[in-house]
Amino acid sequence: MCPMTHQRLRLSGGMEVSFLIAGEPSKPALLLLHGTPNTARMFEGVISPLAQAAYVIAPDLPGFGESDVLSNVSFAALGVAIAELLDKLSIGPRYVYLHDWGAPVGFHVAMQAPEQVLGLIVQNANAHRTGHGPGWAATKAFWADPSPENEKATTAHLTLEGTRETYVTGVPPELAAQIPAEHWEEDWRAMNLPGRMDVQRALIKDYANYVAQFDAIAEYLACRQPPALMLWGRHDPYFDIAEVLSWMQDLPKMEAHIFDTGHLLLETHAAAAVPLMLDFIGATHRESESKHA
Repeated sequence: MCPMTHQRLRLSGGMEVSFLIAGEPSKPALLLLHGTPNTARMFEGVISPLAQAAYVIAPDLPGFGESDVLSNVSFAALGVAIAELLDKLSIGPRYVYLHDWGAPVGFHVAMQAPEQVLGLIVQNANAHRTGHGPGWAATKAFWADPSPENEKATTAHLTLEGTRETYVTGVPPELAAQIPAEHWEEDWRAMNLPGRMDVQRALIKDYANYVAQFDAIAEYLACRQPPALMLWGRHDPYFDIAEVLSWMQDLPKMEAHIFDTGHLLLETHAAAAVPLMLDFIGATHRESESKHA
């Protein structure tokens, strides 16, 4: 196993990004992007095993975990920050792991430098309108009319119990019982640091701008056809299962694996997911190298 280290790096604007890193820089890079309310900590159990095949970088997105808060919060700004982090680390060809709110950030990185993308790993990441089921009604109402009442409705989940639900909703009870409460308690602690709730509210509002980019993302996927691996928790309370088919229609060669769990698949199925990711990285990297030989 390759040891994992925790590092910090100051970006040009003065803010610092915290990240976990492991592996040899000579290997293809793997950028792991978490969602909300999580941090890079969600990947701690898989980083060292994945470093057998890749140079693994898992940042705390700005405003999450131990990374500083940006002065102007948007998914585009988060994407710019992560792209700069990759540049400062001299990261070349990379795989991009898309999950939840990490998807808008990952697509910014991928579409900014499509020639550097070796493949996508899609883990409960939404990029189509089909993923937005009935549970998105309050958020859509807020986007249409950002009144205080609508904002209150769409941010009602920003509680300790709402954070817990991200972990356990849709997870079979015997598996949910194995998820340590410390995981969502730590997320809740970080969410209550100065400025962090403002980040959550700003990104809920800005997600509408990400949705507006879905057509451009569909064009990117259709034209570039990046190799892709899907790992999907079928009982995700946030993204409708119809999203799986939309991804597969965009990427007909995508390898897809559906698991009997919820939104945070790695909490319950990391042991099954890691070999699939290692196989995907190994096979696609060998194919890429043979094409350029």
